[in-house]
Amino acid sequence: MSCDPGRPGRCSVIASRPPSTLGTFLRAFTFGHVRQLDRVLAESLHRAWAAGAGPGDQRLVIDIDSFVGEVHGPAKQGASFGYTHKRGYHPILATRADTGEVLHIRARKGSANTARGALRFVQELIPRVDRAGAEGPKLLRADSGFWNNTIMLRLQAAGWDYSIGVRQQPHIRKAIAAIDDNNWQPLEDYPDNGEAQIAETMLGDQRLIVRRTRLLGTQAELWPDWRYFAFITNRSGPLDIVEAEHRQHAVVELAIRDLKDQALAHFPSGKFMANAAWTVIAALAHNLLRQTHLLALPGQTIRTARTLRRRLLTIPARLTRTARTTTLRMPARWPWAHDFLAALARLRALPPPG
Repeated sequence: MSCDPGRPGRCSVIASRPPSTLGTFLRAFTFGHVRQLDRVLAESLHRAWAAGAGPGDQRLVIDIDSFVGEVHGPAKQGASFGYTHKRGYHPILATRADTGEVLHIRARKGSANTARGALRFVQELIPRVDRAGAEGPKLLRADSGFWNNTIMLRLQAAGWDYSIGVRQQPHIRKAIAAIDDNNWQPLEDYPDNGEAQIAETMLGDQRLIVRRTRLLGTQAELWPDWRYFAFITNRSGPLDIVEAEHRQHAVVELAIRDLKDQALAHFPSGKFMANAAWTVIAALAHNLLRQTHLLALPGQTIRTARTLRRRLLTIPARLTRTARTTTLRMPARWPWAHDFLAALARLRALPPPG
């Protein structure tokens, strides 16, 4: 209802704007529907990997992380302020390191601690990748927010390797301080304005690997002391290789960047379950794009989502039909015509899903 303050008694009823088709669709989702969507995500992995996009018997490296999906306005159900002091949601996800595929994702409210639901998440992730067809060795990497003894025991029981960051608690600092100075090895691939060294020790029956860094030269007064970064692992490989591969956990941020450049740039509904469904749908769309690239253009560097959209989806062409024949007319000098036609031919040659 709207009233004119200058004309008492003159009010009119203004009809509210009808909900959008997408909004109506999303608001119909319940918790059970979101879990069904999650099953669709798992099944899509199984089918894509069976078609040739999977790791097969090769090594599978998985990264677990969380991120803040920022929203604006207090009307978003479940959105709140977390460690970034920004209003939003705090989903948890697991990605495949070499392709950026999302293997598992779950929406959480914004105030959720990083480790909230992580154990259940890992317990669902382990059989999911097995059912999808990953038959080789598996490595799970995570930062210190997912440091949990029960998670490590579960991974160990499943035959997985893991490297998980640890927080600088007193017993961790004590173990690091006990490392002899002669055991520190320099890292050669570090910038000239700094210095980095690695070493290892034992924390109970687990291997504790530590990297320490500091600045050199004129900037040293800004960062004069060593800073320590440690993680626990059950791997038995060479120290330099294990430490370098743990640092590569940062590739999970590339998948998060792509998700935020697509559907997760925003959360469209005021209902939490609608946004939870949107989160899984966003992962499905992201995976379809990545898997299309893996199957249709094998051997090529995997591009960002924005690049793949420009080269494979947003095509400057038109369909024409003459004499009962449909023809795709493309610009003669379009630079990615060859890739598109090669991708189309390979996808058409794939057998139908069983």
